[in-house]
Amino acid sequence: MKLALIDYGSGNIHSVSRAIYHAAQQAEMPLELVLTDKPDDLMDADSIVLPGVGHFADCYQSVMRCTGLREAMEERVLHQNIPFLGICVGMQLLADCGREGGVQTDALGWIGGVVDKIPQPSSTSEKLKIPHMGWNTIRVTQTEHPVCKTLAAGAQGYFVHSFYYQDIAQDYVYAVSDYGVEIPAIIGKDNIIATQFHPEKSQQVGQQFLQAFLRWKPV
Repeated sequence: MKLALIDYGSGNIHSVSRAIYHAAQQAEMPLELVLTDKPDDLMDADSIVLPGVGHFADCYQSVMRCTGLREAMEERVLHQNIPFLGICVGMQLLADCGREGGVQTDALGWIGGVVDKIPQPSSTSEKLKIPHMGWNTIRVTQTEHPVCKTLAAGAQGYFVHSFYYQDIAQDYVYAVSDYGVEIPAIIGKDNIIATQFHPEKSQQVGQQFLQAFLRWKPV
């Protein structure tokens, strides 16, 4: 199996690659993992992972600076239906747009929605700490999905983010976490799945999730 881990200069690429390698070893799956921003590598990959940390607009612009990268992703994921995993900002880039810094930035538009700042709750005087950083419970809502069903009740993931995915159709929300508002923790559509939490930082829960993704064969 060949997995293309997209390296566009805006992801914690080495910790993600180590976590994927470890997951493959634990699952006893042969894996060729390629760190790349080259369209040709995506065209013969069996699956694609798009990580991301940092500013939404910077991440999107970094993707767009890689000649032909968006087109190759869309050909392989949207038209040839290979498995795709987005992580953190890599998930947020699937939205129609992001509003970080008070500026609206168009994004990939694969799963309709808007990325905006986590609000302070109006019902309490106690302010939330932003960014949402640390462990939080992941409540799976699509319990029959082949990847999500590996997460047990009460499973916790590690989050680091100040913005969240909203205005998304509930059919595409596979799991949620609570942080003043309901945060989509896992979203997906067809052969696409994406996490707001960091599987590579989420210890055994993250490993179980990555193993399930590596085994996943979308219909």
